[in-house]
Amino acid sequence: MSALANLLIGSDADLDRRNMTWNMLGSFIYAFASMALTIAVVAISGEDEGGIFAFAFSTFGQHMFMAAYFGMRPFHITDILHRYSFGEYLRLRMLTCSGAALFGLFYVLAWSGTYTVHKCAVIMLMVLYKVIDGFADVYEAEFQRDGRLYLTGKSNTFRTILSVSVFLGTLLALRQSGPAGLTGACAAAVLAQAAGVVLLDGSVIGRIGKVTWDVRPGKVFSLFRENLVLFLSAILDFYVFSAAKYAIDANMADRYQAVFTAIFMPTNVINLVAGFVIRPFVTKMSDAWNADRPEDFRKTVQKLAMIIAGLTVLAVGGAWFLGIPVLSLLYPKLGYMLADCRSALIVIILGGACNAYINLFYYTLVIMNRKSCIFAGYVLAAAFAVLVSNPAVRAAGIFGGAVSYLLLMILLAGFFMILSGIFYLRRRKPL
Repeated sequence: MSALANLLIGSDADLDRRNMTWNMLGSFIYAFASMALTIAVVAISGEDEGGIFAFAFSTFGQHMFMAAYFGMRPFHITDILHRYSFGEYLRLRMLTCSGAALFGLFYVLAWSGTYTVHKCAVIMLMVLYKVIDGFADVYEAEFQRDGRLYLTGKSNTFRTILSVSVFLGTLLALRQSGPAGLTGACAAAVLAQAAGVVLLDGSVIGRIGKVTWDVRPGKVFSLFRENLVLFLSAILDFYVFSAAKYAIDANMADRYQAVFTAIFMPTNVINLVAGFVIRPFVTKMSDAWNADRPEDFRKTVQKLAMIIAGLTVLAVGGAWFLGIPVLSLLYPKLGYMLADCRSALIVIILGGACNAYINLFYYTLVIMNRKSCIFAGYVLAAAFAVLVSNPAVRAAGIFGGAVSYLLLMILLAGFFMILSGIFYLRRRKPL
């Protein structure tokens, strides 16, 4: 373990380049694996199994990741004065992960009358997989707070490769076992994910400079209270992001979930690339705001916003001409259903671009310490989601889900952008 930790940490030479490179690689592999897994399940196990897995992994499982995550990453990485110790962040994350796992169990029991036993098992296993991922995030946030974003990237890279390789190997080995094959592959992935956290995060955390393990009386509750609004915002955020998927699960056959996941793929690419650009600048933005340099803050935000706009233009143009043919190659078993989804694909890509702006202005509001405004935006958008998502899917199927997603993203992006502009103008010094 000591030799592995030393190998992962390496030297401090050329730290900025290593941070950027490993963050990009880790984010890319993590996002690529999330997309590739559903493709693999559809190819190996069929459309319905692919739809079950897509909902378990990308929708409800990811929702439980957000519960375990507790919205703390932005707060943790911007806590550059170390108001809270790593031990306090870790203790709270243990509690939130336990709560997320228990809620996942409650959910599958509540839906056991509607879902098959197989679907319940897959959902619960993916909840555990994602909860472990959420637990790993507290280590990775500490790496980033210490200025070692490259360790976060390495953890993402190697944990993902390990768990995905085990999942796919098991799925292929059990491909003749019917539904039991997917269940077995999910169980194997959970074990691999747990091993990855021990090897790649637990072995390293005690060997970086500023980590303190003290848990002071009352500090965990104080941290909980400070992050409660961000937590509720994160839960509502993901509900808004996934409301169309929940509506499809409730109103359509499992295979349509696989189709919707397929046409959702390009938005993940937009947000992946946007994440490459945004994350390394979060600390810089925080420093500029806290040092009372609002113009430097504005210039950084403006630069990031322009990059997202450029990515959107490229994504829409590429999707119009190549989107459905490429997706049909990736999902050959869904080709007959994807043929009529070009318009829905373009609508979803536009929604994905708006979601990238949501992420950008979410960070700006966190840095501005306007968590209550973030929460208000998510409450507004979640209420709208409840009203429009199910009716839209019942009225127009996949296309209705795409339109409801776009409307929700426009509403939330606009709300966050306007508030960020207002608070910036209040802070800016007169020329």
